[in-house]
Amino acid sequence: MSSGFAFLDKITAMAKLSAVTLDDAASQSLKATAKASGIVIDDTATTPQYVTGLSPARELPIIARIAKGSAVNKAILVSGILLLSYALSFTGWPILHILTPLLMAGGAFLAFEGYEKMHEMIVHHEVAPNVPVVETPVAAEIEEANRIKGAIRTDVILSAEIMTLTFSSVATSAFITQATVLIFTGIIMTVGVYGAVALLVKMDDIGLAMARSRHTLLHPFGRGLVKAMPKVFGALEIAGALAMLWVGGGIVIHGTYYFGWAAPEHILEVASHAVGAYAGGLGAWLTKAALSGVIGAVIGWIVVLGLHAYQKHFPKKTAA
Repeated sequence: MSSGFAFLDKITAMAKLSAVTLDDAASQSLKATAKASGIVIDDTATTPQYVTGLSPARELPIIARIAKGSAVNKAILVSGILLLSYALSFTGWPILHILTPLLMAGGAFLAFEGYEKMHEMIVHHEVAPNVPVVETPVAAEIEEANRIKGAIRTDVILSAEIMTLTFSSVATSAFITQATVLIFTGIIMTVGVYGAVALLVKMDDIGLAMARSRHTLLHPFGRGLVKAMPKVFGALEIAGALAMLWVGGGIVIHGTYYFGWAAPEHILEVASHAVGAYAGGLGAWLTKAALSGVIGAVIGWIVVLGLHAYQKHFPKKTAA
């Protein structure tokens, strides 16, 4: 009997440990999702362009294939990060020494992308790119395949940044927690982003159906929805660009703090606390986000100058 009770005690202890691990993993996953919000907003804002100009009947299948490719990208990245973490655990070398520079490079890339988008909006007044309308079935099939490949290639960078950023928040946790958080976050991000995209691209169809409904009370709502969607996509583009500047700048600042240069992080903390004393927590958060965005814009501008200098000194050779 005593051995039976001991066995039950072990099962109970394991169940409690699993519950705590899952609860902690869920909490950490939500925090990681919040940290990667800029990437998520941009991903949600830009993905609909991959179905623009194609048959409405193909919109959801295309998004589903992109989502599948994104899930595969994340699975490969999660496996690689966990294998690297496990291997380095035997050497005593902190994995953040490797991941932090990668995060900073990704943050600089996000800042560059955000700067480029904001520059286009301000200077050329282009909120979204002009996507050609495809007419013939053969051309549509080729265009669809090319767009899906392009979307999945772009997703590699965004997914790498998301998963690396996620891992940085649990790098000192137990291996099982690391694995659980990475998997949870990957699922949340993939389902959340592409579920939102699927809903967004079908909102005009929903509005049209409401406008044609037998229930006349729905007609004005449907027409309003159809008219509003272009503005919604435009607002998402702007929000995505600003979020990329904010998140990109914040990642680089945190990276410099990790490697011993605390001044940028200290300035942000002092400024946010000063504003927070008068405007509360929201004011403090907005101040930190705004300053991170300004720093992100400066980083993006520096990257642009560097790319222009590189292209000037090393121009592409054209075929004779």
